[in-house]
Amino acid sequence: MNISAVPVSFDPVAVDVEVSGTRLRVTLADGREVAAPIEWFPRLRDATAEQRRHWQPIGRGQGIHWPEIDEDISVRALLGAPT
Repeated sequence: MNISAVPVSFDPVAVDVEVSGTRLRVTLADGREVAAPIEWFPRLRDATAEQRRHWQPIGRGQGIHWPEIDEDISVRALLGAPT
């Protein structure tokens, strides 16, 4: 039996972020998507839709920052990896 190897980055980098009323969804440079309940991030949960759209990458995308609500989230933390 053949098994296909899928390359996975050990240095995950966010390239897109979407925040809905229930979820934070992050697209990584290697094509993966990770999502988490918005309830885990009270500042994002309580922010307006406009504030949620204004995110910036931290450290080439290793983290995500929302300047208007002073929220920072590590991509590695979203993946459950040790930071």
